[in-house]
Amino acid sequence: MAQLNTDDGGGGKKKHGKKRAKKTSTHIDMTPMVDLGFLLLTFFILTTTFNKPQAMQLTMPKKLDDPTVKPNTVAADHTLNVLLTKDNTVYYYFGMADPTKGALPALNKVTFGPDGLRKVLIEENNKRHRAYDEIEKLKKEVAEGKLPKDSLGKKKIEFFTDKSRKTSVLTVLLKPDKDAKYKNIVDALDEMAICNIGIYALLESNEVENQMIANAATYN
Repeated sequence: MAQLNTDDGGGGKKKHGKKRAKKTSTHIDMTPMVDLGFLLLTFFILTTTFNKPQAMQLTMPKKLDDPTVKPNTVAADHTLNVLLTKDNTVYYYFGMADPTKGALPALNKVTFGPDGLRKVLIEENNKRHRAYDEIEKLKKEVAEGKLPKDSLGKKKIEFFTDKSRKTSVLTVLLKPDKDAKYKNIVDALDEMAICNIGIYALLESNEVENQMIANAATYN
């Protein structure tokens, strides 16, 4: 609250027969500003506490320069390659693109969403031990309280690493090219979690795959 101090220091009396002019000064009460500062401080503290950062959990590969670590081998007939490129375009093919070993595999174009990449991933994941349905059952049992919440991750690892299987589970290789957007990579990783893909990796597209994308874009 602002106040005016009208005290002239001499009570307005005459000195030597002359009347002194009254001096006025302003005084600002800062008490309300202190209260406002504490309210803002409390608001920002609570907002920072409630708005927790969200991070995506990624498993980084082991160093290949370690002689005791053997590189993982992936069966070509159980591998689905997902190529990410510009304009939110997604291609996929099965197997391995090696022109020295025969004709290149067919390249299929899909979109993100339930009727696009997600549908392909769920169908292919269910062809091998009905992996998608089995993980969904585990999630349902956890939601119903039949299994403890912290056991879901362990159960999923046991399912996908079961060595008694005669065939390998589906392995998905995500390969963005230089024109792919960061958002497309995040969306593709989200699809891996939604579709219960147990084994997947993020790699760079090679020259053969880049040429396959260029040829597909030309024909389309």
